[in-house]
Amino acid sequence: QLQLVESGGGLVQPGGSLRLSCAASGLTVRRYGIGWFRQAPGKEREGVSCILSAGGSTNYADSVKGRFTISRDNAKKTVYLQMNSLNPEDTAVYYCAADPFIVQARCLMTGEYTYWGQGTQVTVSS
Repeated sequence: QLQLVESGGGLVQPGGSLRLSCAASGLTVRRYGIGWFRQAPGKEREGVSCILSAGGSTNYADSVKGRFTISRDNAKKTVYLQMNSLNPEDTAVYYCAADPFIVQARCLMTGEYTYWGQGTQVTVSS
């Protein structure tokens, strides 16, 4: 059974950092495109970053470029999202998602993904 479990969320002050983890079971991580998404209260879920299966190409939303970094550890079946220079606008529930048929041009679109985790809360506040 395919399962994605996010962890690493929490409360952090503006300017701080967090590293989120997406642990996968029931799938071979390197064969799936993995995306990170977030949803703030009253807003639609939006793509934050993604990493493709083939070659490990990555994409980032403009709002997080230069601050967030996605990476993948195939041996640990885990995808990470390192988040630096956090600000209150980054507050949201963060989700990871997986699908075997992700192309780079569409990898930040929620509708492209079949499998989703349950989410982890990130709150940026002083």
